[in-house]
Amino acid sequence: MELRHPFEWLSNSGQRCAFVLFLCLAILVMISLQILGQPLVTEVAPAGIVSFELTGELSLAQRMVESWGDTGRVYAGLNLGVDYLFLVAYAVAIGLGCVLVASSLWQRIRFLSVVGVLLAWAQFGAGLLDALENYALIRVLLGSQREVWPVMARWCAVPKFLIVAVGLVYVGVGAIIAVAVRARRFRDASA
Repeated sequence: MELRHPFEWLSNSGQRCAFVLFLCLAILVMISLQILGQPLVTEVAPAGIVSFELTGELSLAQRMVESWGDTGRVYAGLNLGVDYLFLVAYAVAIGLGCVLVASSLWQRIRFLSVVGVLLAWAQFGAGLLDALENYALIRVLLGSQREVWPVMARWCAVPKFLIVAVGLVYVGVGAIIAVAVRARRFRDASA
């Protein structure tokens, strides 16, 4: 039984084009988020919005929001809103990267190819976790007094970061392996 990936509906060339498009979009949105996030770096939130995502405690999250002031809250709201576009862009870009690497490894290293397909699907899970995390953080930003929101944000952020990191490592290392396998095949064919 062949494991199916989330981009089966696209041709191979369509997958490559979509990868480039979504990678460029993800990079542009990431740069925008970095710019929007600069006013959020404070003594209480040394990593800006990432500190807010990982706090897990209502009192600390509220102190972060207070440290941002009114203008910072606007930047935080914009950051969280733009992040909804980013989560689509990075999930698709990394997922397509996993699929492209998996496809190139299919003939030689099937296990790594299967891992790539699973990671491609997992990126959509990371995007869903990111959307839930953003919702929880927006609730805190709007003044909710419920302890559940920062806890939920943290429990969504940690696995999201892990899935994205593993996907990025897979794409990077897998691309190197795929190039090495091609080079070896080329060298063997020309010998």
